[in-house]
Amino acid sequence: MQTDDFSEVWKALANPARRRILDELREGPMTTGELVGLFPDLSRFAVMQHIGVLKEGNLVISHKEGRRTLNHLNPIPIQQIHERWVSRYQRPWAETLVALKHELENNQPTGGRAPHTA
Repeated sequence: MQTDDFSEVWKALANPARRRILDELREGPMTTGELVGLFPDLSRFAVMQHIGVLKEGNLVISHKEGRRTLNHLNPIPIQQIHERWVSRYQRPWAETLVALKHELENNQPTGGRAPHTA
């Protein structure tokens, strides 16, 4: 995946069921069957399709252990999105808030109570 090409990741994150799968995998690797059991409202085929989209976005990595397929969360694409889309915009806001705090602290009246205007 190129640094700025997050299309597949955004596509994978766009669906609430897929985000829930990622939340479940944060706790540790799970088999496809275990994931299917967590989604009684979805068919096995639908869960497998969601896992496939998550794999395309490189958010899930699967490997076989005997007859079982274990699915693992890959947090790296989410971190890359954070670095590209969150932290880039977070810094100017934080700097502005710190500057505002200093401005407000430096312009405090020194006489205790604020003057009353009628």
